[in-house]
Amino acid sequence: MIDIRGLSYFVSQIENLSHWQRYAEDVLGMQVRPAPGGGLYVKMDERPFRMLIVEGSEARYLASGWELAGESAFQAALEHLTAAGIEWQPGSSAELEQRGVQALVKLSDPSGNNHELSWGHRSDCLPFISPQGVPRFITGDMGLGHTVLPAPNFDATLAFARDVLGFELSDIYNFRPDPSAPAIRIHFLHCHNARHHSLALAEYPVPSGCVHVMVEVDSMTEVGRAHDRLLAHDVSLSATLGQHLNDRMTSFYMKTPSGFDLEYGFGGLQVDWAEHSAFEFTRVSIWGHDFSVGQQ
Repeated sequence: MIDIRGLSYFVSQIENLSHWQRYAEDVLGMQVRPAPGGGLYVKMDERPFRMLIVEGSEARYLASGWELAGESAFQAALEHLTAAGIEWQPGSSAELEQRGVQALVKLSDPSGNNHELSWGHRSDCLPFISPQGVPRFITGDMGLGHTVLPAPNFDATLAFARDVLGFELSDIYNFRPDPSAPAIRIHFLHCHNARHHSLALAEYPVPSGCVHVMVEVDSMTEVGRAHDRLLAHDVSLSATLGQHLNDRMTSFYMKTPSGFDLEYGFGGLQVDWAEHSAFEFTRVSIWGHDFSVGQQ
C-alpha cells in the first residue's frame, strides 16, 4: 500500500500569470516568486512553494502532488503500482527541478485526475513572510490543506484512491439537490496525518478540474481579514461564511483565477484515527455556507 503523508502541493494553469500573482499576494496573503523553468511559486510556509502556477491557454487545475516519507516508501509505491497494473510515468529532470523533489512519478485516476507522487522536498531555509501580515497557515506534517476532485466515474475512482493510493474513509455526504433524484456521492478521505481529510471525491464533472482546494489559517481574525481583502479586490465569492459539520472548519469560499474554488478557513478538526468512526452526515454545514451566491 502507498503511504501518502499529505498534500504537498498542487499545480494549476492560467494564461496570464500576473492574475494569480495578484490574487495570491493581495487576497490570500501569500508570497510569490518565479519558479524554475517558468511559472510561479506560491509560498505559504517554510517550503519554497505549495502552489505551482504554470502558463497555458486553459485556466484549470492540473495535478495534485502527494508526498511520501522517503526513498524506501517511494520504491515501495512503484512496486505497488506495477503489481496493480497501474500505468505511471517518471518525472522529467525539468519537472524534478521545478517541483524541487528527489523523485517523482505521474499517474491518473479513472476520472482523469492527475496525481504526482514524490519524496524529498527541497528546502531553501527561508521563512514565510506574508505581504498581508498573515502570521501562518496550518501546514507542516498535515500538508498544505485538502483538495476536492471531480469523480464522475465514482466507484472506480474511489477504489483507486483507496486500493492504489492508500486513502481511508473519513466520512460520507450524499448530496440531494432534488429529493426525487439519486444522491450525488461525496466521500472524504484521509491519509497518514491528523487532518480530517486531505482528499475528497465528488460524483460530478467539473470543467476546471477541481471542486476546491482548502487552506487554513490560525485564527478567525485572519479569515475575516481575508474576506475583507476578497471584497476590496472584487474577487467572486462562491459560498458565504459558515461552519462545516464534518471537519468543523469555519470558512468561506472564493473563485481562483484558474476557475476552481478556494476555501479559506480556521479551526479544522484534527483526528486520532484509532478512535474515529466513519459516518454519513446529512447537511454540509452547521450554519452558513450559502453556495447559491456563487451561482448568481
